[in-house]
Amino acid sequence: MGGEKKGFFSRLKDGLTKTRNNIVHGIDSVFNGFSAIDEDFYEELEEILIVGDIGVNATTSIIEKLRVQVKENHIKQPSECKEFLIRSIKEQMQTGETAYEFEKRQSVILVIGVNGVGKTTSVGKLAGILKDQGLKVLIAAADTFRAAAGEQLAEWANRAGVDIIKGAEGSDPASVIYDAVNAAKARNADVLLCDTAGRLHNKKNLMEELKKINRIIDREFPGVYRENLVVLDGTTGQNALQQAKDFGEVADLTGIILTKMDGTAKGGIAVAIQSELQIPVKYIGVGETIEDLQKFDSDQFVNALFDIRSSDGE
Repeated sequence: MGGEKKGFFSRLKDGLTKTRNNIVHGIDSVFNGFSAIDEDFYEELEEILIVGDIGVNATTSIIEKLRVQVKENHIKQPSECKEFLIRSIKEQMQTGETAYEFEKRQSVILVIGVNGVGKTTSVGKLAGILKDQGLKVLIAAADTFRAAAGEQLAEWANRAGVDIIKGAEGSDPASVIYDAVNAAKARNADVLLCDTAGRLHNKKNLMEELKKINRIIDREFPGVYRENLVVLDGTTGQNALQQAKDFGEVADLTGIILTKMDGTAKGGIAVAIQSELQIPVKYIGVGETIEDLQKFDSDQFVNALFDIRSSDGE
């Protein structure tokens, strides 16, 4: 496991290069450019974090914490408070103990997100990850609106070696969910992963569709553990945050899958989204292959961003 994890860490580090240039170099120049920790120092630091897509909410919280720690530890030199800043960013992003509870219980995971963010691909990769953990996974192709979604998903299912339940193109997504739920019960699947339609511009229709899907799961699979993951494209920065807010109005979101974090300068959005929405980032994607989607680890993410090797040799 160690080797694979390390491989992901270096991929994450490479993927965050542009974000690093965008945020970390600016932070370093503040630490090196100021001789004293004064209001100007904090203001400059605050501006860099906000411009770096960390978001106003998270930034305010990070700076406030930093001020307290500087006082408590009697820090005089700007360069000495870098590790406190890093720790503060990590604390903003902790996922919490129950983040992956669904792995231990029979569960239904709805994957939600607009088209083009890598939603269907994320469902396929997630199926592979969960299968590798020894879980029995079933996929429901309930995005019947987009013709290619079903075929694309079937390909991923095949690659991951898991079964898929599909409906005819244009069929009612709720009927696919109905069939999939009953198949999951009959086959005693651990996880039913559902790809849902990605239309947000017509919120009312989407809301009705999700309500219908929820009713079916509640009725056919009472007491099953529920998880609603929203897929967001890291390259879209503040747009991703808005999408998450919009989806939050139509579904009870429990986690975030952040894709396409490689090659974007807007990686700071990972901090902003979690802070603004109080919803944890649970998976992060830095590339095309199945190994490029991994569980999110705040220490790993911030260490990769600041190019720090963590003490356990990761």
